[in-house]
Amino acid sequence: MSDARVLSDLLRRERLLVAPGVYDGLSAAIASRAGVEAAYLSGAAVSAGEGLPDIGLTTVTEIARAISVVRRRLDVPLIADADTGFGDETNTFRTVRTYEDAGAAAVQLEDQVFPKRCGHLDDKALISADEFVLKIGAAVAARRRGTLIVARTDAIAVEGFDAAISRAQRYAAAGADVLFVEAPQTLEQIAAIPSAVGVPVIFNVVPGGKSPEVSHEQLQRFGYAGAILPGATIGAAFDAMSRALTDIAAGSLTSGPVTPPRTLFEAVGLDEWTALRAPKEPAGA
Repeated sequence: MSDARVLSDLLRRERLLVAPGVYDGLSAAIASRAGVEAAYLSGAAVSAGEGLPDIGLTTVTEIARAISVVRRRLDVPLIADADTGFGDETNTFRTVRTYEDAGAAAVQLEDQVFPKRCGHLDDKALISADEFVLKIGAAVAARRRGTLIVARTDAIAVEGFDAAISRAQRYAAAGADVLFVEAPQTLEQIAAIPSAVGVPVIFNVVPGGKSPEVSHEQLQRFGYAGAILPGATIGAAFDAMSRALTDIAAGSLTSGPVTPPRTLFEAVGLDEWTALRAPKEPAGA
């Protein structure tokens, strides 16, 4: 069964699917070892890994390469963030093809003006719903392997909640398989979204962002199909590296739990690669 079909089934069951964010081979390896059912390739996390803020600076080829790297260690479906499609509907078509070839099971597109901004930053701007419907049509036409199209609207912050729901409904009618209404501002808005549209809906968990805190049980009760956690690994890495380097700058030669080299390498496939190498006799034997 294809990853896209597996993901579709996971999103249509009664239990909430939780997809932590990954952004490189190590985070993917750790996610796999933790037993996740699906993962989310965060454009914000990839941007941060490139030393850039999430304001539309990364390119389709950079994100596609990250997808390929993640897929080395990840054997569950991957939802991949494609920002605005990196251009108009023709660019969107190419983006979906490129992401599919790299190994994405779902491609997420958003209705912001390019260059976009993180959904939990201020001063966002939107393209028209008509223009985004064209992008969804291009994305649907581009897919060759049943890849799911996730349509995200950032309209709450720009046009209000009712307009965001209207846009989401239009995007579902245009062929989006999954909807994502970014940054609802109240618990009541969060609760109202799933029943307002006719396709599975995912929720973006961003601690410290624009949305109030919500629990796993609440999202499931409200009718959400899934929750994505874009910052789960990049945020943890940022905190741990900040603490470690602060300690080192203060004079320590170690900081926190020390991971032996072998443990780290085993997480990214040491035993598999070692098994592929034929034993070699010592020189002169």
